[in-house]
Amino acid sequence: MKVLQISAVYKYGSVGRIAFDLHTTLVSRGYDSYIAHGRIFGSSDSETIRIGNKWSVYKHGFLTRMFDLHGFASKKATLKLIDEIKRLNPDLIHLHNLHGYYINIEILFDYIKEVNTPVIWTFHDCWNFTGHCVHFDYVGCEKWEKQCFQCPQKRAYPASWLDNSKRNFQRKKAAFSHVNNLTIVTPSNWLAGLVRRSFLKDYPVRIINNGIDLNMFRPTSSLFRKQNNLEDKFIILGVANIWDQRKGLQYFLQLAKTLCDNEVIVLVGLSVKQKKQLPANIIGITRTNSVQQLAEIYSAADVFVNPTLEDNFPTTNLEALACGTPIITFNTGGSVESIDNKTGIVIEKGNLNHLRDAITTIKNNPLKSEDCLKRAQYFDENIKFQEYIALYNDVLSNAK
Repeated sequence: MKVLQISAVYKYGSVGRIAFDLHTTLVSRGYDSYIAHGRIFGSSDSETIRIGNKWSVYKHGFLTRMFDLHGFASKKATLKLIDEIKRLNPDLIHLHNLHGYYINIEILFDYIKEVNTPVIWTFHDCWNFTGHCVHFDYVGCEKWEKQCFQCPQKRAYPASWLDNSKRNFQRKKAAFSHVNNLTIVTPSNWLAGLVRRSFLKDYPVRIINNGIDLNMFRPTSSLFRKQNNLEDKFIILGVANIWDQRKGLQYFLQLAKTLCDNEVIVLVGLSVKQKKQLPANIIGITRTNSVQQLAEIYSAADVFVNPTLEDNFPTTNLEALACGTPIITFNTGGSVESIDNKTGIVIEKGNLNHLRDAITTIKNNPLKSEDCLKRAQYFDENIKFQEYIALYNDVLSNAK
């Protein structure tokens, strides 16, 4: 079996790590595996194909920013990719995020329909069935169910000065319809439900949760508490790749005003500017790609708080569980699906009082680390990758 994955990134961020780790698993099991990607954040490998270059990305970004044409540029880069696909002749194509300023979705799907190669498409957000945005919970928009127009988030990623959401919606619907052998995968039941309400509802949808490397994320001893003078503190942890309003940074800033003397907030993933603006009882750490450092911080924390306002199936929840740390999360998207009543507390979205009460509850009646570790076993990436391989074989078998 020869598999080609197409992803905006690889090795970087949650989506890039999923694509790369799946590739590594396939290779280790004797399959032919390749990754085509649009952005470089590290050294390339012999099994990788770069789609376009930095200049084509910049041009795509410019057309997006000016005319809201995200996904409809990079024509030359996509035609070259198709030449590479023809050369490889994969048995199966596995798509990840197609947003990211790197590929032309119409050209790609015209080719997919022509060759009829089986396609697995993992949705990591909602961009594939909207006219512009990657998520819409934050603004409570439901136009995507019938027809996007007058997008309330045109200045949100992928930001644009103009609103072309109506035309984008129509072009996506046309491009993504009538693919003979397409299976959609979502990491959460929540996102699967949205897909079944969208113009993609006629395609089969499979749910395969995100997974993590339990050899890397595990209870890890460190000097983190001692080095930061936190040996007698109750640590409330937050982690994000980018902290913005949607990730709930404002709730940590408000929460800081309610902390007791023996409580402290630790936030990982802040920008330098954000770090400088923190109150004294919040310890800020800029973004790190060190899994070892993250595991040490997760393990040192008493509770992981995820006040996200829109999310699919956040891997930060899984990382916390794998390090034995219980979770408090807003009732948002698929964020609630990773925990049970032994490993965390789900609270009303945006309710600071409930958040404060939940923290006090866990502080006074700690949830067992053993239950968190047991729960994390459900999300072992080896199990999830085996589910993907089983899906590959099912799809290929049905195609034959």
